[in-house]
Amino acid sequence: MDNLELLKEKWQSREQDLPKLSYQDIYQMLLKKSSSIVKWIFLISIAELLFWTILAFFVPESSKEINNGMGLKTTFLVVNIIHYSIFALFIYLFYVNYRSIKITDTVKDLMKSILNTRKTVKYFVVYNVSASVLLLLGVNIYYYTKKEQLYDLMIQNFEGYGAIPKESFTSVFFISQLIFGAVLVLLILLFYRIIYGILLKRLKGNYNELRKIEM
Repeated sequence: MDNLELLKEKWQSREQDLPKLSYQDIYQMLLKKSSSIVKWIFLISIAELLFWTILAFFVPESSKEINNGMGLKTTFLVVNIIHYSIFALFIYLFYVNYRSIKITDTVKDLMKSILNTRKTVKYFVVYNVSASVLLLLGVNIYYYTKKEQLYDLMIQNFEGYGAIPKESFTSVFFISQLIFGAVLVLLILLFYRIIYGILLKRLKGNYNELRKIEM
């Protein structure tokens, strides 16, 4: 008997010792993994909401006074109510997706729940990034239309701006706002790319495995 035949026999004997996974075993394993991933998505979204809420308490009083002086107090209140309501709606949808996956009992239903979860997360990311960009643009356009009033408020609340000539204020202020806004949006995108991207990739892997056993 040559070496190849010996290797074949050895491999076959090993295969007999390995536990055989049934269709139901594989399904339950993928169900558990998918449920855990969606649970993490739900918990991370809650943590994100808490983070932004806590961060709001650390906004400097000088910044609040400028926004109030520019007549944006009511506008920001309305925007925050709408934003937090939509954010809470997404958290609720993540919870619904989690419950849906936990109680599913067929491969087809589990695949459908995974697709729904991935779709919800994508809408959530698009909403948050779009809302951040639109808010930054809207506020700065409004500031630009009232730049004289903005300049007076800035030199009252920030000593550094008092050293900037009035004719240079617009360029300095809005360029700094552009840089700040771009960095903020990039950080948000990076966060979503790393956290939700990894979780969605794992969900996609589970979906592909389910599709194999369904065929």
